[in-house]
Amino acid sequence: MKRIGLIGTGKHGSRYANHIITDIDTFALTGISRRSEEGFNQAKEWETCYFPDWRDLVASPDVDALVAVTVPSLNLDIARLCAEHGKPLLLEKPLAGNGRDAEEIVRVMREAGCPLTVGQTLRYNPVIGSLQKQLPHLGRLYSLAVNQRIEPSTLAWHDDPEVAGAGVIIHTAVHVFDALKVITGLRIRRVMAASRCVHSSCLEDLVIVLLEFENGVLGTLDVSKVGHARSGRYEFICQEGQLHGDQIHCFTKTIRHSSVVFQEQLEQVPTILPLLEDWASFLETGQNNPVTGEDGLYAVKVCDCCLQSVAENRWIDV
Repeated sequence: MKRIGLIGTGKHGSRYANHIITDIDTFALTGISRRSEEGFNQAKEWETCYFPDWRDLVASPDVDALVAVTVPSLNLDIARLCAEHGKPLLLEKPLAGNGRDAEEIVRVMREAGCPLTVGQTLRYNPVIGSLQKQLPHLGRLYSLAVNQRIEPSTLAWHDDPEVAGAGVIIHTAVHVFDALKVITGLRIRRVMAASRCVHSSCLEDLVIVLLEFENGVLGTLDVSKVGHARSGRYEFICQEGQLHGDQIHCFTKTIRHSSVVFQEQLEQVPTILPLLEDWASFLETGQNNPVTGEDGLYAVKVCDCCLQSVAENRWIDV
């Protein structure tokens, strides 16, 4: 039985807590930490220990491994302390608010011999998995178009540079960059981006990115938190047809010539649970880290390049 400490039990962190308590037989939630006093009430409800200071939770002898679902500005400090105490860490995406901190997180955990896993949970969406399986059957991939559109954020820290690091590029597009690598097996080589602040004051809530992948594949990415409707659309233009999908509306379809030759409606499932199941297996066996620190670092580096492109108005190599 692995004794798990959870740092951050807000809306998203509470999902982790409930899965740890209810669904993972090899885990026990032995402690939580939250800045808000609500953490004390949650600890009573979940029958676990409350730590006002997350540092005490990491250092606790009753904790074997940590899950952190916090603002990106805390991730490096959390990783350093986990490395110091030799405790595995699952960090909710993004790995960090910038590439420099992300590289340091990977370095300190690697040098300490501590397993590091990143919560790039979108790769567990059933549409992403289906697209990954179907894409090779359509021949050479030429180009792709992706969007990830979500309602405006209601979290004040999403517009605070010191806490958030950046806007939708680091908090939303980071998911897509990882998912595209999973689906296509290709890395992004360079980017050209433009952004706007529509509802936000200083951090972008709309971005358009031109992408150039390995093998000469071209792509476009449209990410925003500006309109009151959601979509998560993927379109792949291939030699033998087109493959479409939407991770939010949970469907895929294959088009050949002018006809839809295959379509499926998938069932939406929680993505945190399969990540935790794979993480539990990884901690038990030491094999098959579900999302490595290097995976998380790659996605953050692409985000860094998008931000640099916005600032300098030019193509940036990844």
